[in-house]
Amino acid sequence: MRLYNIVDGRILKNKLLSETFKRKTISFYRYFILENPQEFRDQIYKDWAELNCFGRIYVAGEGINAQMSVPEHNFDSFLKTLGKHLIFENIPIKYAIEDNGKSFYKLIVKVRPKLVADGLNDGAFDVTNVGRHLNALEFHELVSSGEHVVVDMRNHYESEIGHFKNAICPEADTFREEIALVTEMLADKKDNKILLYCTGGIRCEKASAYLKHNGFSDVNQLHGGILEYARQIKQLNLESNFIGKNFVFDERMGESVNNEIISHCHQCGKPCDTHVNCANDSCHLLFIQCPECAEKYERCCSNNCRTIKNSTAEEKSVLKSSRSRQFGNSHTYRKSFLLAKKAIFADSENYSGQTV
Repeated sequence: MRLYNIVDGRILKNKLLSETFKRKTISFYRYFILENPQEFRDQIYKDWAELNCFGRIYVAGEGINAQMSVPEHNFDSFLKTLGKHLIFENIPIKYAIEDNGKSFYKLIVKVRPKLVADGLNDGAFDVTNVGRHLNALEFHELVSSGEHVVVDMRNHYESEIGHFKNAICPEADTFREEIALVTEMLADKKDNKILLYCTGGIRCEKASAYLKHNGFSDVNQLHGGILEYARQIKQLNLESNFIGKNFVFDERMGESVNNEIISHCHQCGKPCDTHVNCANDSCHLLFIQCPECAEKYERCCSNNCRTIKNSTAEEKSVLKSSRSRQFGNSHTYRKSFLLAKKAIFADSENYSGQTV
């Protein structure tokens, strides 16, 4: 059995759309020492491919981080595959807030040096000395009090469309940038109660240990992240302290928590929380675009990108070389906030600057 996919993505997407059964979108992670990450990777790929599971799974010597789409009729069999490995014993599984069953269209399992690219030297501090885990109700009540420091440990393009009330949302494009920025921003609050949160909890594990290592005395984190918070608060019939949409790293791009729209189209400024990638393949910038601007700019982030998208191959080469900036898929400008900050959208004549 081939342990990787070679089928064209367009074919796989069409196949997904034609499915007549339902799927469940789930996520889970665990820090756990794996002696042979590659062997473990191959084993789970084989098991999950046979069950027609899709998703994006990262494996490292320190554990696993998974976001998956599992056919409902194979879900019990999927759970049985978890029983083969000690790493999955009693592992908490989080379920999507909104699930159309179209979150992933293929199975990707990659071995990486780390589960999260944090840029930290794990040998320099105790990564197991994490913050206190708070359940959804405990976190909810502490946020409601308005007396504590709430920090969003996600990237700006995530917090821009949804976050907890009164949260500090650092202007960072990567987790690596954010850890350093948060430590600096909170330097005078080391004796305050710090409340950290992220999508599912994995980023807070490392961030809380790092803050404690740097002298923060009362570090707490939302157990299960926004995903588990939304589920439990709904069950408890409480008004959510998380407003807007939860960004997700799959085909859906986001799932609404309380049906509020708190962000704006990057091109015209209208209320909007729909993330898209620029249709110019040499850009592919992640940004927020309303339906009207999607039509006007042909799903591109700017007039320049629209021109390039509609050009011949030869014209594209000339236009790209004449551009004064790098495009969205380059390493330097790969995320939306930095590009907005640099006024990349200035050539969209109605750009309001709402994101800056």
